[in-house]
Amino acid sequence: MITPDQETGTKLWHLVKNHDHVDHREGDRGSKMVSEIYLTRLLATKGTLQKFVDDLFETVFSTAHRGSALPLAIKYMFDFLDEQADQRQISDPDVRHTWKSNCLPLRFWVNVIKNPQFVFDIHKSSITDACLSVVAQTFMDSCSTSEHRLGKDSPSNKLLYAKDIPNYKSWVERYYRDIAKMASISDQDMDAYLVEQSRLHASDFSVLSALSELYFYVTKYRQEVLTALDRDASCRKHKLRQKLEQIISLMSSNS
Repeated sequence: MITPDQETGTKLWHLVKNHDHVDHREGDRGSKMVSEIYLTRLLATKGTLQKFVDDLFETVFSTAHRGSALPLAIKYMFDFLDEQADQRQISDPDVRHTWKSNCLPLRFWVNVIKNPQFVFDIHKSSITDACLSVVAQTFMDSCSTSEHRLGKDSPSNKLLYAKDIPNYKSWVERYYRDIAKMASISDQDMDAYLVEQSRLHASDFSVLSALSELYFYVTKYRQEVLTALDRDASCRKHKLRQKLEQIISLMSSNS
């Protein structure tokens, strides 16, 4: 862009907002032109990536179009959260929705979307990081139960997917409803599933390292864990407090 300058007649500007320009009207005009250029580029890029974003969201928030069966652990965990809500007489559906969103999509999937290098052996450039942050923010907004009021001063990354978020929210709600309708998973089936997963991934992880980390956690919150085991009827039935105290005693005597 070329804007007039009183001393030299003309002055060359780069395509960035000039914060130090003394003529605010010229600065505002230049900024608006740059924003319009960037917005056009953003919309074009969004159109290119739209199918891939849609496919990602539909795969994550679907019990059918996934390519593989829904893991039993997800059904078991969601049923556990519903059971806890029933025990505490929490009837607000938004609370249940938020619990489920916090324990799976927002804790696991957002982290994977923003940090693909955790899963794949790739380099994440700063440009890629910025793009993935927009997708991750859209993912988080889709899991929210609150309405997002946007205006002309809202960030461009929020405005970019504003029209798509209501549709994505319906996918999230459908996902939670479909899982709730599925047959319950018994404790025996869950135990068998975990044993099978342990067998399949026996060589992928260090069992001793995992047990060590769990032990450090238990010793740090020993009293809280023991109290929780005392309060739970199932834990009392299997005498888990006594078993844990025996483990702590053995570990303490050997250290």
